[in-house]
Amino acid sequence: MKKVFVSALLSVALLAGAVDVTPLFAQVSLGIRIGPPPQPRVFHSRPRQPAQDYVWVEGYWYPNPSGKKYVWHDGYWTRAPFAGARWVAPHYDGERFFNGYWESGDHRMDHDHHWDHDRDRDYRH
Repeated sequence: MKKVFVSALLSVALLAGAVDVTPLFAQVSLGIRIGPPPQPRVFHSRPRQPAQDYVWVEGYWYPNPSGKKYVWHDGYWTRAPFAGARWVAPHYDGERFFNGYWESGDHRMDHDHHWDHDRDRDYRH
């Protein structure tokens, strides 16, 4: 009886190795679609540039963390996070929203809405 059990166990192990288990590792992605953001808000004046090394980031809509609605982020003056960086504004391509980011050639830094906790990079009037 012991030989039959060992043989069966060995057969199962060999068959399991021969079976393609790729579908077990399939990737699943879920998302919530909230549609396009509203039209940008219109401002008639921009605050004065606080210093030469500051860059103006236009105001924009972004999905709030719950993903149920958009939140307006006012325009502001900020310093680039690294030398030669340029701001690429967030955008909606008709199906998906893409967050804004800083880039320079081979370097990219995604924008985090909570990145300046010490308020030493962004200018607030």
